[in-house]
Amino acid sequence: MKKDIQPKVFDVTIRCACGHTYETISTSPKLEVDICSACHPFFTGQQKFVDTAGRIEKFQQRYDKNKK
Repeated sequence: MKKDIQPKVFDVTIRCACGHTYETISTSPKLEVDICSACHPFFTGQQKFVDTAGRIEKFQQRYDKNKK
């Protein structure tokens, strides 16, 4: 087996643009992310559902028509 072929692993603090930090291990010595679970709309509950084309109503009309 070849020696020293595995990458080095570092203890890293991941920093998000919102200021939140996470402790983990990585092969990269420094990690910075733009969005994390602390500021992502899906996880914070601030997600907005926009139905601009009325797709839901169109689907329901077709579904009701086929159901009858």
